[in-house]
Amino acid sequence: MTRTVTARDAERATLDKAAGENFPVAPFFLPRPWRADLMAVYGFARLVDDIGDGDLAPGGADARLLGVSAADAEDRLVLLDAFEADLRRVFTGTPRHPLLRRLEPTVRRCSLTPEPFLGLIAANRQDQLVTRYESYDDLLAYCELSANPVGRLVLGVTGTSTPERIRRSDAICTALQIVEHLQDVKEDLGRDRVYLPAADMKRFHVRETDLAAPTAGASVRALVAYEAERARDLLNEGAPLVGSVHGRLKLLLAGFVAGGRSAIDAITAAGYDVLPGPPKPGKVQLLREVGVTLRGEG
Repeated sequence: MTRTVTARDAERATLDKAAGENFPVAPFFLPRPWRADLMAVYGFARLVDDIGDGDLAPGGADARLLGVSAADAEDRLVLLDAFEADLRRVFTGTPRHPLLRRLEPTVRRCSLTPEPFLGLIAANRQDQLVTRYESYDDLLAYCELSANPVGRLVLGVTGTSTPERIRRSDAICTALQIVEHLQDVKEDLGRDRVYLPAADMKRFHVRETDLAAPTAGASVRALVAYEAERARDLLNEGAPLVGSVHGRLKLLLAGFVAGGRSAIDAITAAGYDVLPGPPKPGKVQLLREVGVTLRGEG
């Protein structure tokens, strides 16, 4: 007999994905209120990405919770519209989905605005309509929606937002997004998405058929190396954010930077061959990079 997936099951299935991210989401050393708020933000961000990627928990519980009929439960744009409507209830009433109800006290306590959340939804709408990016600038504009709002929310939750910190945070978040795209080239292609700029693919003589190969040829490796160096430059640009804060927040932000740097190191160690599967750093490598980042404060 098939067990019915409950609202609690759907909520837990989303939150449990935090352990697989390249960066620490809400580590134990943070104050408990921050951990709760960061997990609430993560739950929103992870769920909207799962809607956009078609990776919702089986059973249709999320669609039901959002008031989407069974007939429309596979329509990602319909789900995103329903999710946006429920997000707006966070600010004006009582949301339906448990992950958005979890977010409600965080929004009130931290005086968060709708804009970063709406940016993440807009990015996932864009994913349904735009599957290729002509230039690096086009990709950066996408990252402005898909990645940068997360860092802005972290600064909002911790009460540390300033224009300069937001600028540094945006650089880090864009870098982390680019690294994730490099790790997931094969997976994204399976979803008919390519986040490697077409102009760069042309420059390195890479065709989409090359990305479907079991292992990367010299041209693909050269392209991945080029994009990885761009991501490293962005991390270096953003890393002074770490030195601009104090205490446990400094350790958290160092973890974000170190997560990106160690992921790039893992890609490098794989000879820039990301096609057999995403190169992932080990915990020892990540902790070592955290120490390096903290000693240099960026």
